[in-house]
Amino acid sequence: MRLHRLDITAFGPFGGAQQVDFDELSAAGLFLLHGPTGAGKTSVLDAVCYALYGAVPGARQSGQGLGLRSDHAAPATRTEIRLELTVAGRRLEVTRQPPWERAKKRGTGTTTEKAQSWLREYDSSAGSWKDLSRSHQEIGEEITQLLGMSREQFCQVVLLPQGDFARFLRADAEARGKLLGRLFDTHRFAEVEKRLAERRRAAEAEVRAGDAALLADAHRMHQEAGATVEEPLPDLAPGDPGLAESVLSWAAVARSAAREGLTIAHCARRAAESAQAAADRALDDVREVDRLQRRFTEAQERAARLEERAGAHRDDRTRMERARKAEAVAPALDLRDSVEAEHRRAAAEETRARAALPEAFAGAGAPGLVAAARKAAEELGGLESARRAERRLGELGAERALLDRQERADEDVLLDAESWLAGWEDTRAGVEARIDRAQQAAARAEQLAVQREPAFKRLAAARLRDELAQDTENAHALSLAAREHATEAHARWLDLKEQRLQGIAAELAAGLVAGESCAVCGATEHPAPARKIAGHVDRETEERALAVHREADEERAEAERRLGVVREALAAATAEASDAPTDRLAEQAEELERLHSEARAVASGLHAAREAREQTEREHERRLTAQQEAARRVASRASLRDSLDRERATLEGELEQARGTAGSVSERAVELERQVGLLSEAAERVRTAEDITRRLKEADARLSDAAFRAGFETPQAAAAALLDDAAHHDLQRRLDAWQLEESAVHAVLAEADTAAAARRPSVDLRAAERTAESAARRLRDTASTQDAATRRCAELDALSTRATRGVHRLAPLREEYDRVARLAGLAAGTSADNERKMRLESYVLAARLEQVAAAATVRLQRMSSGRYTLVHSDDRAGRGRSGLGLHVVDAWTGRERDTATLSGGETFFASLALALGLADVVTDEAGGVRLDTLFIDEGFGSLDDQTLDEVLDVLDSLRERDRSVGIVSHVADLRRRIHAQLEVVKGRTGSVVRQRGAEA
Repeated sequence: MRLHRLDITAFGPFGGAQQVDFDELSAAGLFLLHGPTGAGKTSVLDAVCYALYGAVPGARQSGQGLGLRSDHAAPATRTEIRLELTVAGRRLEVTRQPPWERAKKRGTGTTTEKAQSWLREYDSSAGSWKDLSRSHQEIGEEITQLLGMSREQFCQVVLLPQGDFARFLRADAEARGKLLGRLFDTHRFAEVEKRLAERRRAAEAEVRAGDAALLADAHRMHQEAGATVEEPLPDLAPGDPGLAESVLSWAAVARSAAREGLTIAHCARRAAESAQAAADRALDDVREVDRLQRRFTEAQERAARLEERAGAHRDDRTRMERARKAEAVAPALDLRDSVEAEHRRAAAEETRARAALPEAFAGAGAPGLVAAARKAAEELGGLESARRAERRLGELGAERALLDRQERADEDVLLDAESWLAGWEDTRAGVEARIDRAQQAAARAEQLAVQREPAFKRLAAARLRDELAQDTENAHALSLAAREHATEAHARWLDLKEQRLQGIAAELAAGLVAGESCAVCGATEHPAPARKIAGHVDRETEERALAVHREADEERAEAERRLGVVREALAAATAEASDAPTDRLAEQAEELERLHSEARAVASGLHAAREAREQTEREHERRLTAQQEAARRVASRASLRDSLDRERATLEGELEQARGTAGSVSERAVELERQVGLLSEAAERVRTAEDITRRLKEADARLSDAAFRAGFETPQAAAAALLDDAAHHDLQRRLDAWQLEESAVHAVLAEADTAAAARRPSVDLRAAERTAESAARRLRDTASTQDAATRRCAELDALSTRATRGVHRLAPLREEYDRVARLAGLAAGTSADNERKMRLESYVLAARLEQVAAAATVRLQRMSSGRYTLVHSDDRAGRGRSGLGLHVVDAWTGRERDTATLSGGETFFASLALALGLADVVTDEAGGVRLDTLFIDEGFGSLDDQTLDEVLDVLDSLRERDRSVGIVSHVADLRRRIHAQLEVVKGRTGSVVRQRGAEA
């Protein structure tokens, strides 16, 4: 990766636009980045990191987003970082604009614009730039993939922070592990440890679940077998040896007994099926004979009933024939009846209409009635103006009554307001007194609450003190007993050990074999071996006594530990509760609680009192307003009353002429309207009655002619022969039913099998049905028994098969659990096979640290003139697990010592060598991406001239194959030694950069 150009606008301390030409600076291979403290040297490196990853280094991440914008920038200038670089043979340009607040284009205030990013690539064949992406996520993934390292790795490898590596040299193993873990991304090995531990727990749970499932299946088989198996279920628990064999053996016995019961049930069902089939056949024969006999008897009874009703049937046929002839006269009869009904209604309506008319119009014809109605309507039209005046007079009365009611209501309002306002001052004083009492109670409750909490704490501590005092006595007694028991067990073990040592010769002699060498003297002959005496103490007895002694000693230590814990708790409780009696503290706490509750009860009324004050003030305002408005309405109502009285007198004079003899204009109008309606209706009824009389005469003539043609002497005879729909349907139904019944009876009596059955004796159907029901019941019982036996066999087979599969599955699970448990312990460093107690992730990091130390030694030896060498150490740190140790070997003394013992200058070039070595290893880890531009931050001020020359020689050697190194430093001597420089100058309007190439 090589940097070419960096453009910075309104970023960090840079208020304007600044440009850094890395191609010019890199021409010399080594260039210096310097400037006063706070000018913005580190901000140049932050800009490079932000352009690539969209974020600044970890220690300065609080400046993300809006915080990256320069305080010196003009309001209209947007923050922007543009970086041009070459990586993996591709020339890219990355542009990033963080979010910023700008003034709104319309209105006042500001608005926040979102962050934007661009990625372009230079096309050498076309000689122009082409756009690749404007997505933050896609650009980040592309840059990370090309560089092959994360932002943390880039900041450690390209922007070498010397202070971090100086701390790395002096840090402990845990701190080194955290840094190396971030750089080399070894979390996957920690995930392996976690996954192994999870698999171990899962395998253990599966094994236990397998045993539990096997026992559950056994209990279910026992429930299914019921009383068919006399042998009891094995009394075993999960994990007991022989569990699987016992369960499977018992299951085989249960299956055998179930199959035997199934065979018996099957035989019984076959016998019941045969008996039921015979009973069903006999029942079918009896039912058929019984049906035919009853059929023949019913047919004879139906024939007798037909003979009895033969005369009525002949009358029905005669009546049906006359009805069919009368149907031709039915239309004329209907027409005549309809017209006659209309004539009666019209005559009645005419009589009613004439009865309502005055006597003067009793004999008038239709034309005279129409003329009289027209005259009355003309008179009615002339009363419209008088009717409006009468309605207005009624409205004036209502308005005058309304004024009277309003006046009485206002008088009531004035009296009520005056009465309430008279007691206003007393009411307000009472409410204010309630508020004062509630506020005083609230203050008193707060004071009591402050006193209440410490009192209850002291009470709780006193009660705990009393309990712990008893616990301390009990723990002390247990500690003394455990100490005595431990002493006795120790003495017992020493006695047995001494006895064994006294008889050890007999124990050794027991292992002698003729012709083989003695383990003590080497002789092959054993003429007089020692023999065990009575009461000989062997090794097993001594070890049991030792185990008893150790167990007793552990119990003693545990008892003393518990005693110490209880004593510490007692001391803490006593310190908090002092020596005050618990009863007295309880009385004090209860008294404070009572006073506090009383004060809170009084203070709880503060809100209600304040609301009451607000309510009374609102009521006072409402009463004053009502009093003023009522007085105003009373003053304005007098003039309105006089105006209404004058208008009423005028209207009464006009109406007296229009009413005439009627009580009112409305009554006169009603009389005229009624007269017009009666005359019009009477004229219409007279014309209608005359027309219907003419139509009735025509209907009578038509009816007489139709009856004669149908064969009836008179129309009345034809009308009598007619049948309505219900009578006609009923008569036809009786005729059809007779015909069907007669045909059906003759057909039954002609059946040969029915007549033959009638000649046979009667059968007993109930007895045959009882026999069949009994056979069916026996079949159901045997079928239920067989089904239960079948289900029992199937369930036992299924449970036995599942139990067998569970046993077969459990064997490899146990092997898997043993293997995973060994691997999990080895990866976690808790296994006895892991001698150095190193976790898997620590082991991988130790290998990486060894590579880093080897790469750093190449440069450290040159910087120190061959004196120092960095080596990795995996010795265990104290009593813990093996750490990530880092030592330095001093060639002058030949001794290896910790890196924390290096001096300031030695620490600088050692940390520089470590940083460069780490850069090489991380680069190889990232896929071998070449880093053509590096930055080294500070630390050169601690070097003498000779060491500085050696360090610069090493850095100068990094220029091989066109590599450039930038040094960030305040050291003035470096400005004389390094000609290519980038200076950051700070001022009141922001910082600016000044660049000088090697030629200058």
